Amino acid sequence: MKKAITGFLFCLFLFQSVTSLAAIRLPAVISSGMVLQQKSEARLWGWAAPDEKIIVTASWNNRTDSVVANGNAVWEIKVPTPTAGGPYTITLKGWNTIVLDNVLIGEVWVCSGQSNMEWSSYNNLKQILDEMPNSNNPSIRLFNIPKTTSPYPQDDCEAQWKVSSPEALQGFSAIGYFFGKKLQQQLNVPVGLINASWGGTPAEAWTPAETVTKKTDLAEAAKKLNVSKWWPVEPGLAYNAMIYPVTRFAIAGTIWYQGESNTGTAATYRELFSDMIGAWRNRWQKEFPFYFVQIAPYTYGNNNIAALLREQQSQTLASVPRTGMVVTTDLVDDIKNIHPTDKISVANRLADWALAENYHQPVTYYKSPVFTRMESKDDKLVLFFDNAPNGFMTKGNAKPTEFFIAGDDKLFVPAEVKLEKDRLIVSSKQVKKPVAVRFGFSNTAMPNLFSKEGLPVTPFRTDTWEVDTSTVK
Repeated sequence: MKKAITGFLFCLFLFQSVTSLAAIRLPAVISSGMVLQQKSEARLWGWAAPDEKIIVTASWNNRTDSVVANGNAVWEIKVPTPTAGGPYTITLKGWNTIVLDNVLIGEVWVCSGQSNMEWSSYNNLKQILDEMPNSNNPSIRLFNIPKTTSPYPQDDCEAQWKVSSPEALQGFSAIGYFFGKKLQQQLNVPVGLINASWGGTPAEAWTPAETVTKKTDLAEAAKKLNVSKWWPVEPGLAYNAMIYPVTRFAIAGTIWYQGESNTGTAATYRELFSDMIGAWRNRWQKEFPFYFVQIAPYTYGNNNIAALLREQQSQTLASVPRTGMVVTTDLVDDIKNIHPTDKISVANRLADWALAENYHQPVTYYKSPVFTRMESKDDKLVLFFDNAPNGFMTKGNAKPTEFFIAGDDKLFVPAEVKLEKDRLIVSSKQVKKPVAVRFGFSNTAMPNLFSKEGLPVTPFRTDTWEVDTSTVK
């Protein structure tokens, strides 16, 4: 009898051990409360015993699919999602059963970058603090990835989906939240927001290491970054731990606010930024839209380094498909604060890009005017633009500011500007034969020129001359 009981206990222990080892496990981003991208082939994945069969049933169609874990104990299955709706359940059965409940189908966006994207209630940001009492919304879900690094790509991260509420919004990106709020209100569909941002981080940290190191110019620029005790600067460290774990998760697109930490190596930023966007899209296997914010006016320690970085951002907009850029020269109240406090306006402009381009909503004007070409006419220069169909205006009925003109001597002086419907006429009595114009081309420029629709004109220059980046005296 004693031997029988012992044998029974041994078998029970063995069964429990096998069952425990074989249990289906899921990454953090696949959980109850999540939002799945609508009308997509959403990927579900995780771990189980090799050759274990997992049966998946989604309640929106009650269709049953199955997949078998491979020899590395990994499984993945694609589940077609319907139009926005919910809540639904997803049941996964193997040795164990997992039921994911309160799952919504809608639009999923990644929010990433450095501190201006990260800024939240933890930074006593008034706009988000005022919003928090009104933030209960079961149609908005937040997934806030903590600051983490890794030398190698990681399969999982420590985060969880939360329904929008004052508690869930603590520490979540203000820009990300306000962006998602506008989408949810305008589209009337669930919105999932994945926040992966970290103040101070250069773009290198968010780019796969091999993407940076395989190019000599990018590798050399990365070596010039100042090491900090507050954030990573080495290529790939934030990407591996905060982006890679969610790259199987279907998304609608990405919003991005970063660049301040790359002003010291601005010359290579367009290449780096473009390659980073390409690497993310390759990993997600989708050319998703990527909307970003041009860095705001701020008093940097070296002349014109922010102007050069903004120029690189504008070049990215022009050269990389499915990108959009928000200009912020009018959204700063203190040029000595690198963190402008108006996050709602930035978020709304990002949302307008998405509403117009992704969702074909009637947002007629969402692109800032962009300089396209210049013609010489006697002692004047004529400038032409895209995205100003009804012409230009200045705020306060003042003369246009932050225009400078130069001749072959490369000496820039303030310019007189005449506004015409589809062009600007720029001149100066001090320059008889002008050849170049610069507009808003400094660290702190806050020009007063806008399209008639109220969007600030994008800073630019027409020359390619060497720019003064000496220390500010």
